[in-house]
Amino acid sequence: MIAQERKTELVTQYARHEGDTGSPEVQVAVLTERIRDLTEHMKEHKHDFLSRRGLQLMVSRRNRLSKYLKRKDREGYAKLIEELGLRR
Repeated sequence: MIAQERKTELVTQYARHEGDTGSPEVQVAVLTERIRDLTEHMKEHKHDFLSRRGLQLMVSRRNRLSKYLKRKDREGYAKLIEELGLRR
């Protein structure tokens, strides 16, 4: 679970304007943080299959959002991928 303070930091860092929580940039950043936390959990609990399914769903949602961002705003996509340290 991502801490509320960390989520607020991510929202303010990647928001397009004041109060923006739904833009693809913010959603990808928050999902990336959640994916990293859950990946650490999965390293310790290898047989937690329900969490694995949740992780797979989050990764696919992040991929869909990043593809959308890549289509709509190529420069914003490149900047976001670089800042978050993602491949592609």
